[in-house]
Amino acid sequence: MSLTREEAWSHLCEWTETESLRKHARAVEIVMRQAAHRYGDGAAAEEQWGIAGMLHDADYEKWPEDHPNRIVSWLRDREEEDLAHAISAHYTKWNVPYESALDKALIACDELTGFIVACCLVRPEGVATLKSKSVRKKLKDKAFAAKVERAEVHAGVELLGAELAEHIDFIIEALKPHATELGIQGRDLTAG
Repeated sequence: MSLTREEAWSHLCEWTETESLRKHARAVEIVMRQAAHRYGDGAAAEEQWGIAGMLHDADYEKWPEDHPNRIVSWLRDREEEDLAHAISAHYTKWNVPYESALDKALIACDELTGFIVACCLVRPEGVATLKSKSVRKKLKDKAFAAKVERAEVHAGVELLGAELAEHIDFIIEALKPHATELGIQGRDLTAG
């Protein structure tokens, strides 16, 4: 892989101006870096998996009707076929087959990471005390984070051969060290 994280981040920021979508990209990058160790080839895969997580929605803000066509084309122009394929596969409407562990991990981590972040944002303690039981309960509430595709969450976890509660715990633990950066640390309950 010749694409560096710095080049990927620069490109993401060029196409994605809102802080919330950049934070989502960063959150999925963080989780995918950990997923490389759990589901992939470890350190050898970490950079590639992290960049896939970072860039998966890079074209969504500017061209939502054409997503993920633009980022997939950009990656193919750079001969980053594995990244292009994983990002194509994460867009389930294209019905691209999940061929690699990277493809499966991206679909399993994207929606669920966004959902877990949403759970953190409504809790006074943020991610610090979040448990999979709370996340699973919120998943059943269709009104909460309504845009999150529940079917994709379950299908992704199944593709990985993981158990939902265990995968949720994995994502929570991956996000915790980055709580302040991602804005999911909760509110200071001692203030005021």
